[in-house]
Amino acid sequence: MSKIIDGKKIAQELKEKIADEVSSLSRKPGLAVVLVGDDPASQIYVNSKEEACQEVGFYSQKVVMPVKTTQEELIRQIERLNQDKKIDGILVQMPLPSHLDEKTTILAIDPKKDVDCFHPINLGELVLQKKSLPMNQLLASCTPKGIMRLIHSTQVELVGKKVVVIGRSHLVGKPVALLLLAENATVKICHSKTVNLADECESADILVAAVGVPRLITAEMVKPGAVVIDVGINRVGDRLVGDVDYKEVSKVAGFITPVPGGVGPMTIASLLENTLILAKRRR
Repeated sequence: MSKIIDGKKIAQELKEKIADEVSSLSRKPGLAVVLVGDDPASQIYVNSKEEACQEVGFYSQKVVMPVKTTQEELIRQIERLNQDKKIDGILVQMPLPSHLDEKTTILAIDPKKDVDCFHPINLGELVLQKKSLPMNQLLASCTPKGIMRLIHSTQVELVGKKVVVIGRSHLVGKPVALLLLAENATVKICHSKTVNLADECESADILVAAVGVPRLITAEMVKPGAVVIDVGINRVGDRLVGDVDYKEVSKVAGFITPVPGGVGPMTIASLLENTLILAKRRR
């Protein structure tokens, strides 16, 4: 049976370290989260981020805007936060209502306050990174950064290992591949057009599944002893399940993340860490 990678425990340990560091600062780091509309899942995410800020002693602003907000109104709100000296990090909760443009919105955020690192300047910095940085200095998208911490927790050596990332989004797949490359892993990105996906997965020492397809990865697709990171969060009936068939794959893998309780808590903890890094850079 696999060893479970406990994202809740690792995230809590990181939050305790952040809180200790914040207690010694002369000014609290500040995080602003902008929510447009009334999507229930987004409301839950935003509330959990606000609670996490309180837990570590951050200053936080929750900006809630109506679903009919125009692009111009959203940009004005972001520009206000760009100028707010109390705010070190800005996050606009995705997805946005369909009439708003994600790219235009991200471009409006000051790259020095882009806490989720989606701005082209910050993504470009990640592309140009030639070697890995310590996690407490690394600015990278929150979910990929959290994934890296989960992999590090296994103490499996990354140098030379074959990693298969399933999913090519700019939110997870591409950034996590870049972070893995910076640690000298050999990385292959697979997606919906990949031929013989099962064979590619079975060859991986480390497998990262981030496609949003319930239980796509079966035990037959996993190399015995592999590290399996499940990024998927899919609602099936009244349950949340991942992209990995956890029950069966856990009998084969060496390490595996559960859903929920794996990648999710690490995403929020990484958001807090990124805010702290931005706050220290601004000083």
